[in-house]
This record gives sequence, structure tokens and C-alpha cells, in this order.
Amino acid sequence: MRDDVRIPTVAAILCMALLHPLLATGADPSKEPQVDPAPCFAAISAGDDDKIATLCTALIDDDMAAKADRIKALIARAAVFSRRDQIDRAIADYDSVLQADSTLADIYNARGELWRKKGDRPKALQDFGAAIKLNPDQQAARANYRSMALELERLGALMAVAGKPSFNCATARRPVEKAICANPELADLDREIGTVNIKVVRDAAARNPRDGRASQREQDEFLARRNALFGHPGYDLMKAMRERLDHLLAIQRN
Repeated sequence: MRDDVRIPTVAAILCMALLHPLLATGADPSKEPQVDPAPCFAAISAGDDDKIATLCTALIDDDMAAKADRIKALIARAAVFSRRDQIDRAIADYDSVLQADSTLADIYNARGELWRKKGDRPKALQDFGAAIKLNPDQQAARANYRSMALELERLGALMAVAGKPSFNCATARRPVEKAICANPELADLDREIGTVNIKVVRDAAARNPRDGRASQREQDEFLARRNALFGHPGYDLMKAMRERLDHLLAIQRN
């Protein structure tokens, strides 16, 4: 017998026997999923936010978890973060979902609602649009897109007139008018008073022409009183204008 030939020990033979099935199939134990998805899914079914936050996080952090399982866990955890008003964390989870599957219209819509809540209207509109593109029948996304577009349009219109009163400052002659033109807050108040008053007068006139004339006469009296009292001790222009706007808004609501 040659000296360099070694007879396998019993332990070596048993080890080889145990490894043989793995070697034959090419399986790698280190690449098997480490987390059972069942507890996470049970927490989702039960609507248990605390358990979703812990059990589904373990599943999400498992790199070898099935793609569909991780997506389900991410969506559930994002919903928990949203309910807890942790908007940035919810958005991050939806980002991960869409990186894994960019065809989920509902997720674009859900993320758009979070962007809207966060105050980022352009991103919200973009996500609502993406949801509609993927699923034109997505009614929630269509409603969100429409309302968001109107809101952006309204904000654009407000920005265009911000700090501008209801009258032309270039022709302002009265001290009170010059004071209003010099103060953006007073200018915005004056414009709002004028806008709401027009609607109040129009609505009143639609009911009865006499009521319409009475409403306009009330506005004229307010302006005359404002012009006469401005600059006198004790007269608060800001307060008077706010009270007038509140009064008009109350009429409009009724």
C-alpha cells in the first residue's frame, strides 16, 4: 500500500453522505430565506400595526425573501407608517415597492397622496398621473389628479395677484389706499373683501334686486367709514378689514 493513499474515516464518509444531496442539486444553505413570511402575513390579516412593524420588517430585511413577499410586507408597513403620520418613512417604503414593480398603479396613487400631505404638490400630481397612465380606470387617482390640478391652478392665480389690492395702486390718492398698497397683508385683505363682496351682492340681487342694492350700499358705507377714520387715534385698519371680511364670509356661508 502506498503511503500517500488515505482511507476515509467513518465521520468523513457520513459527512459526504449528508452533503451529497446538496451537491447533487447545487443548493446553497446560506442562500435559503431566513425569515418565515407567515407571521408577517398573519399580522397583516389581523390588522395588527405593532406586529406588522416588527414581523414584516424582519421579512423586508431578508435579502433572500421572495420578491412578492417583500412587496406585500413593504406595502403593509408603508400603510402603518402612513397611519402613524410618519410620511417620509411611508414614502421610502413605497419607493422600494415601485423599484421592485413599477406597474402598480395603486401604489403610485398612495404615494401621491403622501406627497400631497407633505405639501409637495408637483410630485403628487406626477404620481397621480403615473397611476392614471398605468390604469386609466383608477377612479381614486383620476379624482386626485383633477383636484390637484385645480389646486395648483388656483395657487398659480393667487400668486399672480398676491400683494395686490382690489384697486390700482398707480392711481391711489387717499392715505388709506396708499397704506394698503404699501402693506401686502392689507392688500390681500382688500382684494379678498372685494371678491367676496361681489359674490354676496350678486347672490343677493339674484334673490331680490333690492337686496342686492342694500348689500352694495353696506360695502360703500364700510369704505366711506374706513376712508374717514383712517389715521385717527384708536382706529385699527387691519382689525376693521378683517372684521369686514369675516362678516362677508358669514353672509356667503348662509
